[in-house]
Amino acid sequence: MKKVLITGAAGFLGSHLCDRFIREGFCVIGMDNLITGDLKNIEHLFRLKEFEFYHHDVTKFVHVPGNLDYILHFASPASPIDYLKIPIKTLKVGALGTHNLLGLAKEKKSRILVASTSEVYGDPLVHPQNEDYYGNVSPVGPRGVYDEAKRFLEAITMAYHRSHGLETRIARIFNTYGPRMRLNDGRVVPAFIGQALRGENLTIFGDGLQTRSFCYVDDQVEGIYRLLMSDYVYPVNIGNPDEITIKEFAEEIIKLTDTEQKIIYKPLPKDDPLQRQPDITRAKEILGWEPKVSRKEGMKKTLEYFKSLSEEDLYKSAHKDFTSYL
Repeated sequence: MKKVLITGAAGFLGSHLCDRFIREGFCVIGMDNLITGDLKNIEHLFRLKEFEFYHHDVTKFVHVPGNLDYILHFASPASPIDYLKIPIKTLKVGALGTHNLLGLAKEKKSRILVASTSEVYGDPLVHPQNEDYYGNVSPVGPRGVYDEAKRFLEAITMAYHRSHGLETRIARIFNTYGPRMRLNDGRVVPAFIGQALRGENLTIFGDGLQTRSFCYVDDQVEGIYRLLMSDYVYPVNIGNPDEITIKEFAEEIIKLTDTEQKIIYKPLPKDDPLQRQPDITRAKEILGWEPKVSRKEGMKKTLEYFKSLSEEDLYKSAHKDFTSYL
């Protein structure tokens, strides 16, 4: 059986990737320091002989015994509340963590896919965003710790590819949603659903005319899997180009949850991007990939997951300081 290491395995996307590779017949090693991950996301895998879990921080030396065919580097805080609360750890996992895993891939002769983000584009001056756009990022702004960590991640990955012939892949991930998201992480989908289910007004930062494009997690995982198995080494946008304003999305959530909450407005945080829409031409042409799950279908599944949480979890996860939305 082929073996894959997935860092950030107890997180939202990482846990779904573990599921996918188990289904594909791989031995999966999940690695997470559990700063933002949750073992509940992968506890169903512990009974499987094909799954191992290492509680480890990838900013420290990473060792995995035996052969290793693939590495997927998904360890990183990925929400505004997280990376504004732990900015230095965010920078270190993008820099030191990526360096350690690239070194491991070189030692094991593994193919490595790193998780970049649409945030490398910053507050874009090009719309929609394609992979040739260099971005509009403030390195000293509050979001710079995440944006620049991911930009460095891309740069060092390409350096290892060019200098050492390492097999590398770079996924630029746009807004993704689905079951296992944390209600308290400040991202727009769990923020709105959590507020609606708790009977709170929905909070919009700015005028609500800023846009996002939401990709259901199953589609995202499929795109990542195809990219890993492809021969393409440059960044590829993986996201859903179905763009919507935050105000329209809030109205959709109110209708979906059959609640009567109002929308309230607060000032837009510094450097919050006003537009976010992927150009997925490259993914279509190279990977034969495009999203299949509509927002209506995906949001219904996501709502069912959040409704299944206990009342204690629902209120425990309430966070009144949603700093921004990805």
